[in-house]
Amino acid sequence: MELIQTIIAEIPLYAQPALFNIYFAAASLPIGFVFAVLLALGKNSKNALIRRLCSAYIYAFRGSPLFIQFFMFYSIMLALNPVWWRPWGIAWLMMNPLFIGPLALVMNTAAYSAEILYGALRTVPKGELEAARAFGMTPFQVFRTVTWPNTIRVAWPAYTNEVVFLFHSTALVYFTLPVINAQRDILNTAQNLFERDFNAFLHFSIAALWFLAITMVIFLVFGRVYERMMRHMPKERTTSRPRLRFGPKYIR
Repeated sequence: MELIQTIIAEIPLYAQPALFNIYFAAASLPIGFVFAVLLALGKNSKNALIRRLCSAYIYAFRGSPLFIQFFMFYSIMLALNPVWWRPWGIAWLMMNPLFIGPLALVMNTAAYSAEILYGALRTVPKGELEAARAFGMTPFQVFRTVTWPNTIRVAWPAYTNEVVFLFHSTALVYFTLPVINAQRDILNTAQNLFERDFNAFLHFSIAALWFLAITMVIFLVFGRVYERMMRHMPKERTTSRPRLRFGPKYIR
């Protein structure tokens, strides 16, 4: 009983830190998605130079750990601070984890999302593309009405997983970057509480529950979006759905 009361009393302590994790994910997703679309189109381009540059970028960021990328971006910002950020008076912004964190996450998720979108681009039916061109559509009209709808429908389930992975990766921001003032996320809060009584099971379990709860919300929202995308597909009748049946066989 005492353990349950302790858990209930500690759960609200993670509410404000969770906003930092949500901020890192929300600030990274829109820019990372647009960048990923450009990278996917570049990798699918007929221009050899553009194709190789985009492929090299995707390979570099998918082939290196995100943990190392955070250190890399922080080191670059730190090296440029005396030359660029400090004379311009913007060192407070460029050296802040609230800026470096989303920057590293954008570059990372763009590479993974671009590979997902590139794979979906390769699945667009050639017949539909030829039919659109036969109707006299411009390349932009073909992309808007044929290529993009097919691509995003195929890529959305895998992209949903990437969004979840990105949200989980926000736990690395304050694990690798310096904590400024009261900027503490879920994992950092659990670590601070752990240092008080060394009860790892309690504090980190509650942190995991917060991640799980927010992840369920992400799956719910992106699932609704996917249902909206697939609304033109025929729905399965309720009578045809498999049901549990109890029919024991006494004689074989």
